[in-house]
Formats: sequence, C-alpha cells, structure tokens
Amino acid sequence: MWRRGIITAVLAVLTAVVMGFHGALPNRIGNVGSLLETFLPWVGLAIPVLLVVALLRRSATALIALLLPVLVWVNFFGGLLSDKHTGGGDLTVLTHNVNADNPDPAGTARDLIASGADVIALEEIAAGQAPSYEKGLKGTYRYHSVQGTVGLWSKYPLTGVRPVDIGLGWVRAMRAAITTPDGKAAVYVAHLPSVRVKFNAGFTAGERDHSADDLGEAIASEKVPDVILMGDLNGTMNDRALANITSQMRSTQGAAGHGFGFSWPADFPMARIDQILVRGAEPTDSWVLPPTDSDHRPVAAKVALS
Repeated sequence: MWRRGIITAVLAVLTAVVMGFHGALPNRIGNVGSLLETFLPWVGLAIPVLLVVALLRRSATALIALLLPVLVWVNFFGGLLSDKHTGGGDLTVLTHNVNADNPDPAGTARDLIASGADVIALEEIAAGQAPSYEKGLKGTYRYHSVQGTVGLWSKYPLTGVRPVDIGLGWVRAMRAAITTPDGKAAVYVAHLPSVRVKFNAGFTAGERDHSADDLGEAIASEKVPDVILMGDLNGTMNDRALANITSQMRSTQGAAGHGFGFSWPADFPMARIDQILVRGAEPTDSWVLPPTDSDHRPVAAKVALS
C-alpha cells in the first residue's frame, strides 16, 4: 500500500509545485510563464485524475501526496467559489469586447441596454460598426465618446475625455471622468494587444506586455481618487505581465463576485481576460452576462464610490 503509486505521488507533488511556484517559471522562452498563468486554475484538473489513479492503485502514498496540490489550489482559488457580493453600490458598469466581425451590432446593443448598466465600455469597435453602436445606445446613454477602437457610453456626463497612449501607434485605450450624484470616477477603457500561441515562437505576448506597462503608468498618475479600468486586457489577474496594472488595482470579480467569472471564449469560457478593476471605489457585486454575437462574454460590476 505504501510502495505502490510512487509515480502518481511524484506527479501530485509536481502539480503542487507548478501551481505554487508558477512565478518562478521563466518568461524568457516563449513567455511560457504567462501562458501557464493564463490558465492556472485549470492545472487543478490534474487532481481528480491523479485521485482516480491513486484509488485504483490503492496507494496511501499517492493519496497523502495529493493533499499538497489540493491545499495549494484551495489557497489560490478557493475564495473565488464563495458568493462575495454585498449588495448596494452607486454605479453599475459593464465592459464588452464586441468583436470586429460581430454580425449583429444592433442586437448586441440591445442586449447591453437590457443589462441596466449605467456605464458601458466597448472594445474592438470596427470603423464601419461604430455608427450602429452609437445609434443603438444613444436612446439610453446620453453621453458617449469613441476613441479609435474603444468607446464609452454613460448615463452621466463625461469630462476630460482623451485617448491614452499605450505605445501602439493607434488608439486602443481612453480615459474619461464620470460625474454621478454619488461622486466622481475616472474611467479607463482599454483593449491590450492580442496574444497568440505559436509553435515556433511560444506565447507571443511582448506587445501586450509593453502596452500593459504603459497603461499601468497612466493609471498610476491619475489624480481622481476613484478609478475604474474596464476592457479586454488579454490576460488574467494571475499573469505577471500585467503586474504594473494589477499591483495597484483590485478585480471586482475577485472582491465581490461568485466563481471564476470566465469570459472567453464565449461558447466555452476558459479564462477571464475581460476585466473590471478598481482603485478607491469599493466593489459590491460582479458577474458575467449571457453571450452576445461576440466571441467574448460581457462582464459587469456594481461599485460604491468613495
């Protein structure tokens, strides 16, 4: 009983090490560290597989070794499984990568209006589709601005609207201040460059990483106390490459959501790369909406302004 299952026990320990020390995996070769961190919760799927093997082998050694990855996974992600919403909140915000190839912008606009959000951020707005979103949303959202391929629609006045330079040579990020009856917030909308997994180059995320650093610096210099960042960051909160952003902001899903809040791909979400992050403001709820005609799902949150 004790000698059987040594290989299974070793694999269990390796699983725990990979999860627990993911930050030690270098990014120098194909950004493999960021790739692992993008799908880090899924490493836990090894646990039930190894458990079945351990039971079939009737190995006490393997069963004891499996406690290590279980404890690491629960420590990292167990808190996400509970419902942390507190109720209340002053402002409901929503972000959605609408997909440049969206076949029904008008239908997507109707779906977003039905959410009841006070503020909507859109990313990947194709040039020819911007008028469709403007027409579809203008009846509910009096104030709006489109900067490059991102846009912001609000029930409350927008001031200080400007593009944010994230080092791409074209506009994929913007900033605006929103004044509500409960306070003021600086809202950033961003669509960081896409990442790809290539056989000969690994996880090609260099351009995204540089843009994340630029966006983080812009947010760090923001003078308004309450800051909300919404957008497709093409990365998760675990991804070290986004540290310049995530080190100074909180995820509404992590603070006030229920579950992982995966948003991409829409048909079978495996990662939360569409983010709502806050600084100063207090998240009170966070959730994922049903799919639209995009390849991403919309995500929303309620926040209390300070």
